Amino acid sequence: MRVTRESLIRIAKETAQERAYNDRDIIAVYLTGSLVSKETDPMLGGTADIDVILVHNSEPKHRREFVKLTPDFHVDISHRAKAEFKRPRELRLDPWLGWEMYDPMLLYEREKFFEFVQAGLRAGFEFNAPAPALQRSRILLKDARAIWRELLEIEGAVTQKDVLQYMKSLYHAVNAVAELSGPPLQERRLMLEFASRAETAQRPGMDAALVGLLGASRLDPSVMSEWLPEWKSAFEAASQNSRVDARIHPVRMNYYEKAFAAMLGSENPTCVLWPLLHTWTLAAEVLPDSALNSWRSACGQLGLTSAGIEEHVQGLDHFLDEVESLLDDLSAQHGLETSTTI
Repeated sequence: MRVTRESLIRIAKETAQERAYNDRDIIAVYLTGSLVSKETDPMLGGTADIDVILVHNSEPKHRREFVKLTPDFHVDISHRAKAEFKRPRELRLDPWLGWEMYDPMLLYEREKFFEFVQAGLRAGFEFNAPAPALQRSRILLKDARAIWRELLEIEGAVTQKDVLQYMKSLYHAVNAVAELSGPPLQERRLMLEFASRAETAQRPGMDAALVGLLGASRLDPSVMSEWLPEWKSAFEAASQNSRVDARIHPVRMNYYEKAFAAMLGSENPTCVLWPLLHTWTLAAEVLPDSALNSWRSACGQLGLTSAGIEEHVQGLDHFLDEVESLLDDLSAQHGLETSTTI
């Protein structure tokens, strides 16, 4: 089966028509993600997903689902309520939904929803102006700092939740930088694309800082290759548990595994660490204690243990300070308020 960007977009359009025909509550459907971007190859390791958003007139019964196409391709369907878009102008300051609605591909529309929302979002070409762009980044940084404060309370053994919270704070901080020049970075491509975003922000050393904060500055890539069988076992076991995060789904096995293999064979194998560790930890959340030895061993090699977590949290503090300094410098350049004047 020959798969191209065009064939995947065709599947997205067919999905939109079928869902809207069978559900009158759906008022609009749009495509987002790497398929929409002409600058990004949607294939990674020969796999890709199709990110389709269904907008419902009322509150949807569930928020996310996955539809298998082949072992290497699936449709990732998110459900949103119309009420989430009722103030389009405010979406300019939303670091997640604002970018999602800024430049997607409309697949279906039952009423004049899409045009109305985009008109408010894009009015006056202000979305990418310095003031709203910096404000979106400050929102992300504020969230990152709030999570960091919670990390100061960690005592004793480091749990799966602790590692996820640490990564969540770091994820918000990374995207506070990334969103200065584009949409938020997603899980699989975060470390692949952060270096160029940091360089655009004139902070080229930030990608190395990210590697250090994950405890991988001196980690041999062969170690991560050795983790893959244990990661796969954890993913497969957790995907059968109804309590697991939606991303740990059987149809996404190749989506991750083949991407990991491609990244490990690239010039920058360390970029696999973010999605590998994140999905492994999400899976570990629902596994019995007896199945966590390999995950704990990996965390130990990264310093994400009771002995090393304090140093990581201190490093994260410095990283957040650096992001704040960057935003202040940019604000001053444009005559806007800085963190000391807000």
